Amino acid sequence: MDLSKIKLVATDMDGTLLDTKGRVSDKFFELYHELTKEGVHFAAASGRQYHSIINKLEPIKDDITVIAENGAVTKEKENVLLLTDLPKETIHELISMIRNFGKDNIFFVLCGKDAAYIEQNNPDFIDFFHEFYAEYHLVDDLLKIENDNFLKIAIYCPEGSEEHIYPLVKHLEGKLQVKVSGEFWLDLSDLNANKGHALQDLQKLMNISKEETLVFGDYNNDLEMFEQAAISVAMKNAHPNIIKASTLVTKSNDEQGVEVILEQLLAAKRV
Repeated sequence: MDLSKIKLVATDMDGTLLDTKGRVSDKFFELYHELTKEGVHFAAASGRQYHSIINKLEPIKDDITVIAENGAVTKEKENVLLLTDLPKETIHELISMIRNFGKDNIFFVLCGKDAAYIEQNNPDFIDFFHEFYAEYHLVDDLLKIENDNFLKIAIYCPEGSEEHIYPLVKHLEGKLQVKVSGEFWLDLSDLNANKGHALQDLQKLMNISKEETLVFGDYNNDLEMFEQAAISVAMKNAHPNIIKASTLVTKSNDEQGVEVILEQLLAAKRV
């Protein structure tokens, strides 16, 4: 494992860079500044909304690349580098399908380029949802929203996404990207909307190879991103699929596992 070659670091947010209280450590920012002096570029790659990601990374938001909505949109500052949206007809079909689930414990978000939209006015859901979507609107009918690009539908179930949501939408695989993106979340998006595709697009733009790329992740929505890097690091708290696919395993997100590897990267750069 030759860390000295790394020029691009892409890291997931929840369960990876963020601790369980949703915080980024001061140590990360210190390491970030030292590594940028060594020519390393950072990308934040998350299922979160763009606005939510930059809120967490406010001090460095103008200097990083943000891969948001599980790869459906890539931005640098306000410049959109990649946008993979869904036709409105598909969005309407999916909304109608989810409504017909008839389950009180399943909630969903229409994720647009400019904002997120919800129509379920459940205070517990809104309180939880607000952590991931900083810019959003509560509307009467999602089918009536017109002036936005729709990137995905995120479905939430507090009892577990893999067990309670995935069986209901599994039949969509092959037509759409169906991705269990967290313990409580599942995303439906275009087949090309994944972190791996977005990272590959960024690598081409920056003329950086897989051998020069290091990635961090913890859940199934990171699998395609792991395929685009020579060094893929799973968190100790990661889903078994991610641990199996990784080059190595670091400490958990609450033990600053990302920072452990970044310290090694910095040391390799300074040899």
